[in-house]
Amino acid sequence: MLTVTLVATLAAAALWRQWRGVEVEAAERARVQSAWILNGALDWGRLILGGDLRESNVDHLGEPWAVPLAEARLSTFLAAGEASTEVDRDAFLSGQITDLQSRLNLMNLVVGDTDSRTRALLRFQRLFELLRLPNGELATLRDNLSRAQAAQRGEDGSANADAPLLPRRLDQLAWLGVAPATLATLRPYVTLLPPINNVITPINLNTASAPVILAAVPELDEAGAQRLVAQRERSYFRNSSDALATVGAPGADGSWTTVLSNFFEIRARLRLDDIALEELAVVQRQQTPQRREVNVLWRERVALSVPPGGAAPQAR
Repeated sequence: MLTVTLVATLAAAALWRQWRGVEVEAAERARVQSAWILNGALDWGRLILGGDLRESNVDHLGEPWAVPLAEARLSTFLAAGEASTEVDRDAFLSGQITDLQSRLNLMNLVVGDTDSRTRALLRFQRLFELLRLPNGELATLRDNLSRAQAAQRGEDGSANADAPLLPRRLDQLAWLGVAPATLATLRPYVTLLPPINNVITPINLNTASAPVILAAVPELDEAGAQRLVAQRERSYFRNSSDALATVGAPGADGSWTTVLSNFFEIRARLRLDDIALEELAVVQRQQTPQRREVNVLWRERVALSVPPGGAAPQAR
């Protein structure tokens, strides 16, 4: 009996090790395949944005980059050389590109000279009033952003020894004193983008929502912002000055508006068997006399939960 027990124990241990090795290999294969697919999705987005810059100096919601990629089946591409009937894996990919200059850049609060920062504060105060958010949180956010930026630049290091880190993503605004409820309300209307040459980042009148336009252009009233959005749906604007003139705001500050965007968000979602991942990347499009580039500023990958029945994945 002892011999039988020993043999059974050894056989079970060997079987478990073999099963574990198979599972580890399968998980590693899925990880590598997922990484390659998501890298391909990012390259796809960068290719579209680069090609769009070559064709036009105006960005609007009727361009190819603004059309979301519906969930498409990719299983047949995962097994090169095999018949489609022999592929027993389910792989689906979806994606979307968003113009980040359709939102107000919070870094506008801390760039430029004193006059520029004052004008930026007035615009964000208007946004907070539209969204019925407490202005006290805006003051706290501005002060902490200023301290974080000064600390990053090494200015007055002794006074900023306890300054917070400069955030790169909206979720990181929590460490600057922004309440979760306030952040959830602000998310569709603001972004965090690095300033170019220490000047404000303008909003794109062809892609921004009416509340963002209303906040960025104080000369407009709510009706004027709605008219501007309605008019661009019929025909996009080729320059911001003409756009503002058509809605009765020809004297608006032109540094706050544009029709060409440099910053975009590329979001890709992958569903591979029982694995669901989402990758979010922020890219900057740059044009020089020699070449055009679409550089990745940052990217992150998170796991999603897959509901029963193979429905679209949901964020955890």
